[in-house]
Amino acid sequence: MKKHNFSAGPCILPEEVLKKASEAIINFNNDDLSLIEISHRSKPFVSVIEKARSLALELLGLENKGYTALFLQGGASLEFLMVAYNLLNKKAAYLNTGTWSDKAIKEAKAFGEMVEVASSKDKGYSYIPKGYIIPDDADYFHFTSNNTVAGSQIKEIPDTKVPLVCDMSSDIFSRQLDFEKFDLIYAGAQKNMGPAGATLVIIKDGILGKVERHIPSMLNYQVHIDKDSMFNTPSVFAIYVSMLTLQWLKDLGGISFIEKVNLKKAAFLYDEIDRNPLFKGIVAKEDRSTMNATFALVDESHKEMFDTMWKEANINGLNGHRSVGGYRASMYNALPLYSVQALVDVMQQFENKITK
Repeated sequence: MKKHNFSAGPCILPEEVLKKASEAIINFNNDDLSLIEISHRSKPFVSVIEKARSLALELLGLENKGYTALFLQGGASLEFLMVAYNLLNKKAAYLNTGTWSDKAIKEAKAFGEMVEVASSKDKGYSYIPKGYIIPDDADYFHFTSNNTVAGSQIKEIPDTKVPLVCDMSSDIFSRQLDFEKFDLIYAGAQKNMGPAGATLVIIKDGILGKVERHIPSMLNYQVHIDKDSMFNTPSVFAIYVSMLTLQWLKDLGGISFIEKVNLKKAAFLYDEIDRNPLFKGIVAKEDRSTMNATFALVDESHKEMFDTMWKEANINGLNGHRSVGGYRASMYNALPLYSVQALVDVMQQFENKITK
């Protein structure tokens, strides 16, 4: 029996996607060749990347709306650099809500003035700052929609007159937003879309070409757009699995459908965290992530017992990030409700052992 996989990334993937992907490794398209040994310029793979790019825009409601979808490499960490390289002319504004936004800020500082409009670093990123001011003269405003490490999530899109850039690595395709408000979205595939190795970037027409610096070809978004995301050899397998996952999501009913499922899973677990006297949530309730629930034991002396119990229940990936501690249950799109039920059952069994 497959384990209940709460890993923060690489993420859990739909079983049918894993099956199709494994078959393609042996024989892709019944051509008696493996997916990972065919030419990336061949018609079979070109059709894969074109479909993946099209599905990404369709699911976000951005098809025929003046946006381009790219599949690049380097993860969100390279995007921290690429965003600033391509967009930061004089000044950029950033919201600091976690480990990854903090790293994005460090990259931006090398290209111009960086305004940190607000930060929740003072309390270990356990909340989302409110009431901050975004300067109207900024080249763009950058924020991270979901903070995988601390377990917080921005619930409403910030209101701003400047171009909006967002790192959606760990909650893309999980909830419905007005995606037309964004000028650039990026997301590492390995958090909610596919295996490690590919990064989805959504770029609005007209946002580029406003910086005066020379941009190296590999870091230039326009070069990748002009080459239809094929400037260099793409991550063939990661893109193929991402395409399968996006098709799976579309067949389920798209983002509006999966959002309801995700809200149900999150509510189920958070209700238990709040009810059970042996556990406590780490993030402010109004800012809790639907994707990554972080919590801790009230009494750490019981840690060995609880750890033994959830591992014996066939649960995987529950340990919290080393910088936060405690536990982190990542409930990405493909995680079934019965896996959350399995975790809640263990938490209740643990309570019965301790309190009786």
